[in-house]
This record gives sequence, structure tokens and C-alpha cells, in this order.
Amino acid sequence: MFAIKNAMILDGKGNTIQNGTILIKNGKIEEVVEGTLEIPSSFRVLDVDGSIVTPGLIDVHTHLGIEEMETGGEGEDLNEETNPITPELRVIDGIHMSDPAIEDARKAGVTTVQILPGSSNIIGGEMAVIKLRKDIVVDRCILKAPSGMKAALGENPKMTYGSKGRAPMTRMKIAAMLRQALIDAKEYQKQVAKGETPRHIDKENLVKVLTKEIPLRVHAHRVDDIVTVLRIKEEFDIDVTIEHCTEGHLIADYISESDVMVSVGPTMSPKSKIELKNKSWETPKTLVDANILIALTTDHSVVGIDHLITTGIIAMKNGISEQQALQAITYNSAVYMGVEDRVGSLEKGKDADLVIWSGDIFDLRSSVTHTMIDGEFVFMKDNLTIAE
Repeated sequence: MFAIKNAMILDGKGNTIQNGTILIKNGKIEEVVEGTLEIPSSFRVLDVDGSIVTPGLIDVHTHLGIEEMETGGEGEDLNEETNPITPELRVIDGIHMSDPAIEDARKAGVTTVQILPGSSNIIGGEMAVIKLRKDIVVDRCILKAPSGMKAALGENPKMTYGSKGRAPMTRMKIAAMLRQALIDAKEYQKQVAKGETPRHIDKENLVKVLTKEIPLRVHAHRVDDIVTVLRIKEEFDIDVTIEHCTEGHLIADYISESDVMVSVGPTMSPKSKIELKNKSWETPKTLVDANILIALTTDHSVVGIDHLITTGIIAMKNGISEQQALQAITYNSAVYMGVEDRVGSLEKGKDADLVIWSGDIFDLRSSVTHTMIDGEFVFMKDNLTIAE
């Protein structure tokens, strides 16, 4: 049991608590109050002497553990490039919790991530939300699985399969194959209800999209691909999120009519292909101004996971407020993944996932001094002094 006192608390939902105290018990936040309170003698006390405390940072779109650092091809489990339609895949079967980038994330205050298959396939498989606990068994780190079904439009599926003389070679075929997979899943759903078919894991997983158990999370950079996502959303009455949404600032009004959430990024990356030519730091502000819920992402390893806070700083430099920037990597991200009842803000009853900072979190000279997940410190920059 811990008590953190004398903290400036940024709760992740736009509130600032001066000289606050946080009580933590059994991995949960028991109290968050302004000022001092009588701390039970059974609690160990950490006096942070005015330091800023925030929720643990959250990245909604990463490839941690399936595109491992320092391993080369042996650690590459990102894309199953043998078939453009692979909804049967489950990312949890490929996550290696010993990926060195996971420790980089903890050092940078990132406590929760969503891990997705790559974007070579039209349908890439199920994704998962995990806590970055110090545990090499991924099953003990899962917060939500599945948390969505990965899909991708645009250049990546075209180049992966078109270069081999296989479908898809055009955006039209990508959309057609995605529609057919959803239609096949719908027919399978009817057959299962009648007891007329054996199990097929690919269609079974897509039925979860059709019943809105999970959203279809679609990689889409260009305007035409974004519009196709929204068109298919309406055709099949499914929940979708737009992953990347690089040209979203060009049609923010149109996107806002569709009640979708958007992950923006990795905006820090170079314009490495044609569909990124309009990549701009205008996108976060324009979407926020259109009342679209956004989360910022590094798309690790496109941009290193340790630069999630950097992404927020640059987005703020380009027009969004400090509150909007923090929410885009904490509370909004939790809402985006459907785990806001557990993480994303510092509130009574939430998981005790938090970060202690050496200074202003939106100053790159500041650093993370301590990262906590479920009431346990998983990173400490300095020797931790806790009063007994």
C-alpha cells in the first residue's frame, strides 16, 4: 500500500490537483484528493515534493513484441504475407515480452499499449491491449483481447501482393476483397445459427466485427481510403476506427459526420511513400476542432515508443492545448480501446498506473523518474525513498 503526497496531479481528464495525495491499495487507486489527508499508518509514503504525476501513457497503435528490436528477421512476426485475408491470426500468439523496446516504453512512462498486426494484409488479424508489466508471460499482461480486428487499405496491400502478380493490385480490389470477407462471415453466422457448418476460425473472428463485439481498425492514410472505410462502415453497420488518418485534416467535416475515433500518427516519421505526401501536424488540431476524438500514436517501431510524449509536445506546438495533448495519450487512448474503466485517468477505483516526472511533462528536458503499473514500480530512475 502506497501514499504519494505533495504531488501536482494531472488526472488525464483535464483537471489539475495542486498539492494532491494519491492512496494506492491492492493495485488500485483508493483516493485522489487535493491537499493533505490523514494517511493510514499501514501505507508507505512517497513525498514527491511538488513533482507532476500523470496517468500512465497509452499508445493505441504499436507493434511492440511482434517486431522486436535488436533481432532482425528472427524477431519479425508482423505480417503473414502468404494470404491477404488472415482474420484467423491473433497477435497474442506472436508477442515476445522480452522485446527490449518494452523496457524503453516503461522508462518513457508508457504503461499500456495496443499491439496490432502489420498492414501488408487487407485483413491482418486480431489485436490486443496489454499492460507493460515486468512479466514475460503475455497472458498475465493482457488488459483486453481481442480489442479489434486489423484491416488495411492503400499502398501496403497493393505493393505486397501486386508486386507478386497476385490480388490485390488496385484499391478497388482491396475494397472488394474486404467486402467479400465480411459477406462470407455473415453467411457463416447464419449457417452456425442453423447448426449447418463446422467451425472456421477466420470467419468466426470476423463475426465478432459484424456483431460489434470488436471494431474493425483500418489502416488508411489517403482521403480516398478514409472515405472507403466510412463507406464500408455504413454498408455493413459495423464499428470502425481510422488508423493513421494522415489526410484527415483535408476532410475533417466529413469524418465528423460518421461518429468514428481516429488514431493520428506516426507524424514524426518521414514521408516515405506517396500516400504520406500530405502528412502534416495540422491533422491533430483540425480533427480536434471538428470534435473528433483522437489518440496520438508512434506506430512503434516506425517511431520509437519512447517518443510518445514527444509526439504530444509537437502536436501541442502545432495548436492543440496541453490538456488535449495529454488526453490524446492517456484518457482518449483508453476510450479508443474501450478500457477507460481501468486506465487512462487518475480516479478512485482505477488501476494504479501512473508516472512521476522531473518537471513539466511538455518540456523535453524533463524526464520520467518513476513508472508504476498496478501499484508496482516497473521503472525508477533514481533511488526510491519511501517512508515506512
